[in-house]
Amino acid sequence: MRRELSQNAKNAEKRTQDIAKELRRLGGVPDVVTPVVGRLFAFAKAGAEQAQPLPEAIFGDLALEHQLLDRTRYVKVLAKELNEKATVQLAERLEKAHSATVEWLTTVVAEEALGGPAALKATPVQAAAAGAYRVAILPTRWTIDRVNQAADRLSRSSDEVKSRLVEFQGKAVEFQGKAAQLSGTATEIVGSSLSAALRRGETETKANSAKAGAAVHDARKKVGALEADELPIKGYEDLSASQAAEAVKKLEKAEDIRTLVRYEETHKDRSTVISAAQTTLARIAKEAVSS
Repeated sequence: MRRELSQNAKNAEKRTQDIAKELRRLGGVPDVVTPVVGRLFAFAKAGAEQAQPLPEAIFGDLALEHQLLDRTRYVKVLAKELNEKATVQLAERLEKAHSATVEWLTTVVAEEALGGPAALKATPVQAAAAGAYRVAILPTRWTIDRVNQAADRLSRSSDEVKSRLVEFQGKAVEFQGKAAQLSGTATEIVGSSLSAALRRGETETKANSAKAGAAVHDARKKVGALEADELPIKGYEDLSASQAAEAVKKLEKAEDIRTLVRYEETHKDRSTVISAAQTTLARIAKEAVSS
C-alpha cells in the first residue's frame, strides 16, 4: 500500500509538469503559488484527518477527486470545441487517472461499509475519534429527530391552507395568462420590425466588410433576431410543435440548437420544442464528455 501511494504521488507530480508545459504552450503562465499553498493545506489536512472517523476522511478525498474529474472533463470538451488536440490528449490522460482514483476510493468506502478487509485501516486515533463522535452526536441527533417530528405534524395539519393557496394561485395564473397574451401580441409586432431592421443592417455591413457582417450576424443569433428562413431547419416556421420538436432532435451542432431556442423563445415560445432542444443539447454534451 505504501509503495502504491508513493507511485501515485510520483504520477501526480508528472501530471503537474505536463499541465505546466501545456499552459506554456497555450501562452499562459503556470501558477506557482497555489501548488505551494495546496501542499501546505494537504499536510494540515492529513493531520486533521487523524481526528476524523475513517469514512469521513475518505469521503473528503473522494469529493476532491470527483471535482478534479469534473474539471478535467470540462477542459476536454472545451479543448475539443477549440480544436486543441494536444490539450484534449492531456485531458484524457488526466480523466483516466482521476477516474481510477475515484473507483479505488469508492471501493475502499464500500469495503469499510461492509466491514470487510479494507485497503486502508483506521489509525488508533481515528478509531477513538469515531467512537467519541458517535457519543457526542447523540444529544444533537435526538434534538433533530424531535424537530423533524414536530415539523411533520405541522405539515400535515396545513394541508387545507395549502389547497386554498393552490386555488388562489391558479386564478392568478389564469389572469396573468390573459394579460401576457395581449402583451405578447404587441411584443411580436415590435420584435418582427426590429429583426427586419437588424437584417438590413447586416446586409449593408457585409457590403463594406465581410468580417463585420459576420459579427452582426452572430449578434443577431445571440438575441434571437434571425428570420425563419435563416434557421438551421428549413421551413421551420410552418412546422407544428410536434414536428419542430422532432426536427430539433436531429440536429448535431450545439450552436444550431442554441440558435433555435433563442428564436423559439422570442417568437412562439412552445415548451415542447424548447424541451426537445434542451434534451438534444444534453445528449450532445454527454457524447462530448464520453468520447
